[in-house]
Amino acid sequence: MLFGQLHVAPSVRRFLAQHPKLRVRLTLLDRVAKLLDEGMDLGVRIGHLEDSSLVVRHVDDLRRVLVASPAYLRRHGTPRHPRDLLQRNCLVWSTHPGAGWIFHAADKRVVVPVSGDLECNEVAPLVAACVDGAGFGLFMSYQVAEPVSAKRLKIVLPAFEPPPRPVQLVYPHARLLPARVKALVEWLKVDLVRNAAWATLNKP
Repeated sequence: MLFGQLHVAPSVRRFLAQHPKLRVRLTLLDRVAKLLDEGMDLGVRIGHLEDSSLVVRHVDDLRRVLVASPAYLRRHGTPRHPRDLLQRNCLVWSTHPGAGWIFHAADKRVVVPVSGDLECNEVAPLVAACVDGAGFGLFMSYQVAEPVSAKRLKIVLPAFEPPPRPVQLVYPHARLLPARVKALVEWLKVDLVRNAAWATLNKP
């Protein structure tokens, strides 16, 4: 939902400003919608597609980045390996408790069972806590693009990041795609990246 709020909804508003005769019903969900069953023409998804019956248009890729504030790093030092996080305060998204943070080292998956003094089921409070110097956080790049660009957060351990996750437009029945939906697909494919702060973070 956060990606939809920050990026998809503003892009749709810009699209409507260019096409005043069209109407869009925008639904933001934290689950994978079944487009046909739910009467939806188009979806924006983060992650690899499992349903091969849908047409996929790749938009961009999102990194999963480890961040902390410069002040926190000055006080506690910059880790050199993901296992160093075992001795640091880590701010955890409680939707997946106990799952650990996933990194990659020499093409091998490294799972670190981090812990800290704050868990939350929403991302925004965790980002704010990181900015305030409370500890480390692991986020999708779009979630922290603004504070990283403003140097209020610093990306650490970029060499250990897992593979990026794609942002994709998905829709059924390419040959039967209405012109209005095709226009929105082409708009989003360009506009989402052109106006995305995360694009500046796409390379470690």
